[in-house]
Amino acid sequence: MTTLASTGLTLVGVQASDDVQTASIPIDLPSDTYRLLYRVITGPLYPGDLLDISGDARVSNNAGYPSGTRYTVGVGWHLWAYSYTDPARSSGPWWRISQLMGDNVDPTRHHMPLHISTLHRVPDDHPPGHRLAICFRGDAHSTAWKANGGSDVLTVDAGYGQLIVRRWAAQTVTVPEPEPTA
Repeated sequence: MTTLASTGLTLVGVQASDDVQTASIPIDLPSDTYRLLYRVITGPLYPGDLLDISGDARVSNNAGYPSGTRYTVGVGWHLWAYSYTDPARSSGPWWRISQLMGDNVDPTRHHMPLHISTLHRVPDDHPPGHRLAICFRGDAHSTAWKANGGSDVLTVDAGYGQLIVRRWAAQTVTVPEPEPTA
């Protein structure tokens, strides 16, 4: 088994965010109405760099509470990226960089943790030095979504998650030694 240490790559930076980007995810029928949960803007990246990414979040199913119809909600979550250096930024193309994750949160379960991790290789056609926005996104869907008028949401619980991006690179970053003081 190959480890990052045996690849000759060096850990050159860690960036993280625990700043929740949305308070809720609307529940609907399609599974492609994502909301941004967490985002990290990387430093300059180079082809061949490896990004070791992990994220955690928690959602709560309050659909129908306290006097409406309670029902199970499907939750999907995944990691995406877009070019932060591109002038279009989030309006430009996005691409999925992780596997698709999913589970159901019923009224009894109520709170559901979301965990995800991936190892993403910066592709050979990545412009050297360009930055990426790494995004943890989620969606909520149910066939019962209209039970309470179609306005139910999953709550994204602040204080229960974060997104961490660790950059491994072939080049080592050398920091000059400070000049001796007289």
